Amino acid sequence: MDDARGGYGRLVIGVVWAALLLGLWLWGREITEGRGSATPTTGDVAAVGRPASHPLPPAHGPLPDARPRGVAIESLGVRAPVVARGLDARGAVDPPPYEHPGEVAWYRGGPRPGGTGAAVLVGHLDTRTAPAVFHRLGGVKPGARIDVTRSDGSVAEFTVEDVSVFAKHHFDAQKVYGPRPGHRAELRVITCGGAYDRARHAYSANVVVSAYLTGERPAAEGRGAAAADG
Repeated sequence: MDDARGGYGRLVIGVVWAALLLGLWLWGREITEGRGSATPTTGDVAAVGRPASHPLPPAHGPLPDARPRGVAIESLGVRAPVVARGLDARGAVDPPPYEHPGEVAWYRGGPRPGGTGAAVLVGHLDTRTAPAVFHRLGGVKPGARIDVTRSDGSVAEFTVEDVSVFAKHHFDAQKVYGPRPGHRAELRVITCGGAYDRARHAYSANVVVSAYLTGERPAAEGRGAAAADG
């Protein structure tokens, strides 16, 4: 997203951010129609991972803008293409179609991974017949690394700071999606969690992984999953 100038730019950013919060709140309530049960199951808001056994690394300064192409969470065996998505007709973030359960969506109306602010990646937990890309996301631990391959040939390295589960009936969009103090480059990786309600075809909560930028490296040739910009 290009930098805005002056009061008009700040107004536009405020409107976009409000739309993002509303859309992501709706997404958090409605995204998954999978079958089966997700772990972990919680009540309201709970930390999933325990504090890291050693101090987390310092934050790296934000990177120049570049679009995400792929995401990898090696500790979970996740390596997936990233597609840019907007909002659907209901005003919610448009996730990848169920026919592409291995894809991850980046909300293109928000920050780009590696830039200042909290970039948002969302993916399905499962489909009606099989696990999807983030079926193990609730098991990631603080200190784990998330790599985002970018269109400029770089890899933005993020370190997981915490993992939380937010009940959908007490969903706090600002707390989930809002950037934390410090003008850092941050990442939110989100899927469904909690108990599965077969009557409503929906899960009771969202798993939210919060990470921040701690490094950058060139993408190795042949590594990283490329995807269309969308």
